Amino acid sequence: MARTEGKVAQQANALLDWVDDRLPVKSFWDDHLAKYYAPKNFNFWYYMGSLALLVLVMQILTGIFLTMHYKPTAEEAFASVEYIMRDVDWGWLIRYMHSTGASFFFIVVYLHMFRALLYGSYRKPRELLWVFGMLIYLLLMAEAFMGYVLPWGQMSYWGAQVIINLFGAIPAIGEPLVEWIRGDYFISDATLNRFFALHVIALPVALLGLVVLHLTALHETGSNNPDGIEIKKLKDENGVPLDGIPFHPYYTVKDIFGCAMFLLVFAFVIFFWPEAGGLFLEHDNFVPADPLVTPEHIKPVWYFTPYYAILKAVPDKLMGVVLMGVSVMILFLLPWLDRSPVKSIRYKGAWFKILLALFTVAFIRLGMLGMAEGTVAQTWETRWWTFVYFAFFICLFFFSKNGKTKPVPERVTH
Repeated sequence: MARTEGKVAQQANALLDWVDDRLPVKSFWDDHLAKYYAPKNFNFWYYMGSLALLVLVMQILTGIFLTMHYKPTAEEAFASVEYIMRDVDWGWLIRYMHSTGASFFFIVVYLHMFRALLYGSYRKPRELLWVFGMLIYLLLMAEAFMGYVLPWGQMSYWGAQVIINLFGAIPAIGEPLVEWIRGDYFISDATLNRFFALHVIALPVALLGLVVLHLTALHETGSNNPDGIEIKKLKDENGVPLDGIPFHPYYTVKDIFGCAMFLLVFAFVIFFWPEAGGLFLEHDNFVPADPLVTPEHIKPVWYFTPYYAILKAVPDKLMGVVLMGVSVMILFLLPWLDRSPVKSIRYKGAWFKILLALFTVAFIRLGMLGMAEGTVAQTWETRWWTFVYFAFFICLFFFSKNGKTKPVPERVTH
């Protein structure tokens, strides 16, 4: 019996060696897991990267099943979604996993970005890593917007109408650009078909490519840590970082635990609160699109509302569109706006903590105001928080270089 088992193991090893000679499986495993050394002081915030990858895979898989029954035509789109929800076996679960997954994706991504702000993960030598991450964020917004249009409910139709018409504010090329995006003189089958193609094929392929580049850049520069210390600077005689531990099994086990906890919360929301009171799925979107009936209050999904609030804060349409675009694009410049000699919030002075706290409150409050009715008082409050939002980046550039900091230890702390 033992001889037979030994022979099977020998054959299995021979097969693995044969595959490895033609495909570098072992070296990939060593370089990116078993012998990839990560800082030993990761905390809660470092769950977000693996959770984002988990949700991405989940969105792709559920999306594949949804496309098997969805019909991208103005006459049949809404009915096909209802068919999925009511008549397809477990169709309601797949649809809710996909729609709720979109909101959870942005929750995880926003927390992932907030962690970068906390610990300076965008600083040298990780500037390109941050840029790739921001490109992923932009593609996620485009992917989410186009997916939001596909159910062809009232909010899908009118939300698309509002967002697409924003491009009409661009001088000279605005109107032709709007017609090109719509594929027609009005939102129609052509619009729905091209949004479906982009949502299902083009954007996911680009997104996966950027994720690969993001992970490649991460493993090239190494992971940041709560102390903002480069662990590659101190190594033992074997070239192993003194403050690093192998990603596998230590952090793979940690991430599996984090994914299990995340899925428990995710399952609870899907089964008991999938619409989140209209936050994840608006009530108007359960009504078929009607070009002749305008909803009382048109607003985007919650993860777009901070930027939508900035758009509404400006009376002039063109300036509003410009300011909204700048509010997103300025995030690309963070590695060069933060000139502090230290990376982590642990060793920056009170000035940074106050700035970051105000920026966080501004972003959350703008999100709330973006969903509000837009009264005069709310408009003035939106303008104040818009000022605070941009003041964060301006103050960061001027105060960070000479701002008070604490001494950074040579080794990572626990």
